[in-house]
Amino acid sequence: MKLGVLTSLFQDQSLEKALDIIIELGVEAVEIGTGNFLGNAHCNPSILLEDEGKLKDFKRLIKDHNLFISALSCHGNPLHPNKSFAREHRKTIRETILLAEMLGVERVNGFAGCPGSSDSDKYPNWVTCPWPPYYSEIIKWQWEEKVIPYWKKTAKFAGEHKVKICLEMHPGDAVYCPEKFLKLRKAVGKEIGCNFDPSHLFWQGIDPIAAVRKLGDAIYHVHAKDTRIDPINSSVNGVLDTKLYSDEINRSWIFRTVGYGHSYDFWKDLISTLRLVGYDYVLSIEHEDSLMSPQEGLKKAVTFLKEIIPTEKPGQMWWV
Repeated sequence: MKLGVLTSLFQDQSLEKALDIIIELGVEAVEIGTGNFLGNAHCNPSILLEDEGKLKDFKRLIKDHNLFISALSCHGNPLHPNKSFAREHRKTIRETILLAEMLGVERVNGFAGCPGSSDSDKYPNWVTCPWPPYYSEIIKWQWEEKVIPYWKKTAKFAGEHKVKICLEMHPGDAVYCPEKFLKLRKAVGKEIGCNFDPSHLFWQGIDPIAAVRKLGDAIYHVHAKDTRIDPINSSVNGVLDTKLYSDEINRSWIFRTVGYGHSYDFWKDLISTLRLVGYDYVLSIEHEDSLMSPQEGLKKAVTFLKEIIPTEKPGQMWWV
C-alpha cells in the first residue's frame, strides 16, 4: 500500500507549495479536489480541459515532485432538487471524469447525492426511518426516479472514458452505509466502487472492519480519517448530532486525526482486512480535525500510518 493525502487542506496555498510540504513528509500520492464541496483551488477542470499549456504545467508539477494522483475528487450533490445546484454539480462531475481520462487517473471520488421528496422540493430530504408510511414512499421515489437513473447514466459515461466512480458513504446522502452502496452498485454496475472512509461509519455505529469484509473488491479507494465518539454526550443524545462542528465539547462525536479516535489495534486490523479482501492501493489522509492545525494533523497522521502500512507484497508462506 501507499500513503496519500487529499490536498484540500492546503487550499489557502498554491499547489506547488502544498506538494513541497507533502513530499517532505514522505507521502507518495495525492488526491486532488476538482470542485463542488471540495473546491477547485488546485485543479479546475473547466480550465485544464480547455488550456493545453496549463494542463501540461499541471502534469509536470506532479511529476517533478515524484508523486502520482490516486484520485480526483468532486464530492457534491448531483441529485439536489434545486435544478441549478444539481446542474452545476453534475457539470463538475462530468468534467472531472474527462480530466481524469486525460491525466490517466482511473478514479473519481464523490458522493451519490440526496434528492428531495418530490420535484417541487427546495432542499434534499434524507430519510432515516420507514414509518409513518410516507417516509417509505419517499425512499422508493428517490431511488427509482432519481438515484438509479442518474447514476446509471453517469456510470456508463465514466466507463466509456475508462474511469471508475468511487462513492463515499456519508450520512445525509442516499448512499450512507454498505447496504445502500451495494444496492446502487447492483443496479448500476461495477463502474461504481466505494471510496471507503471509516470515519463516517464510526459515528453511525457501523464496524468498519465488518464493512470492509462485506464490500470486498468493491472498495476502489480508501480515506484515512478517524472519529472520536464522546461517551458522555452520545450516551445522552445518541449520534444523530446537528450541532456545529465547532462546538466540539458538546457534540456526540468529532472527526479526528488517525490515532486520536482509535488506537493502533484498530488501524492495524483495518489495513490487514483491506489486504485480505484484495485492496493494495492508497490510503489517502483526509484532515478534518478541528483540534489540530492542518500541517500538524497531517504530520501526525503520516507518522502514525507509516509505522503500520505494509509496503511490500506478501512473500511465500515458507512455513507451510
